[in-house]
Amino acid sequence: MTSRADKPANLETAERLVAQAASTGADVVVLPEKWNAIGTTEELHAAAEPLDGGESVGAMARWARSHGVALVGGSITERRDGREKLSNTSLVFDSDGHVVATYRKIHLFDVEVGGVTYRESEAEEPGEDAVVAHVEGWSVGLSVCYDVRFPELYRILTLEGAELLTVPAHFTTPTGKDHWHVLLRARAIENQSYVAAAAQVGETLPGKPAYGRSLLVDPWGTVLAQAPDEQTVIVAELDRSRLMDIRAKLPSLANRQPDAYRWPAPAV
Repeated sequence: MTSRADKPANLETAERLVAQAASTGADVVVLPEKWNAIGTTEELHAAAEPLDGGESVGAMARWARSHGVALVGGSITERRDGREKLSNTSLVFDSDGHVVATYRKIHLFDVEVGGVTYRESEAEEPGEDAVVAHVEGWSVGLSVCYDVRFPELYRILTLEGAELLTVPAHFTTPTGKDHWHVLLRARAIENQSYVAAAAQVGETLPGKPAYGRSLLVDPWGTVLAQAPDEQTVIVAELDRSRLMDIRAKLPSLANRQPDAYRWPAPAV
């Protein structure tokens, strides 16, 4: 998607794309990060909504139910009672439209890249919990965008049973062209899991184009599908027998030595 601050327009586009994905026979549909609104701190606050009764939450539940698909709702900016800052929240819906998991983005994008400064912490606060959802008979490890640079999160998700790792994203162009494929394929290879990374594409913010190139990667690190530079849908099939065969023949997960792994210093 190319989401901007126009929430009604984003909802209309997402509804059309979810329907398009469902028409391919997809069982699980993944939306990108902040699919319902991208903008300034003020615009994010204006678009933010609670999970109970929120417009975007209601729309996602309706789409999942009407199309009979599980929906990993990318992420939306969540407003929570008693909190000044927002959460960047990924919701998972089953095919009946029920919320079965809630993940709040742990790692906030406070960086300077390509001469441009990003400060997600100005509007948002970090989540605290790793989350694995269960839909369509699969265990799905949840993450959002910048999380992909923190492999320890994905190892935890895998040890908790994840077979598919979802990475809804709004990646910058400078980081995307050098790191996007590398990071996603690495997370797939080291965890011997499928990765579904739905991305924003194009100029979502003035002068800050998003990289796009949504990817579906298999547990060997092979790219199964990649989006062109436009708003669209990509599709691939997840094969558990392939995943289990890779884990059996190249047993890097089974060969772990957890007693030897110690943090060398306290986090600072």
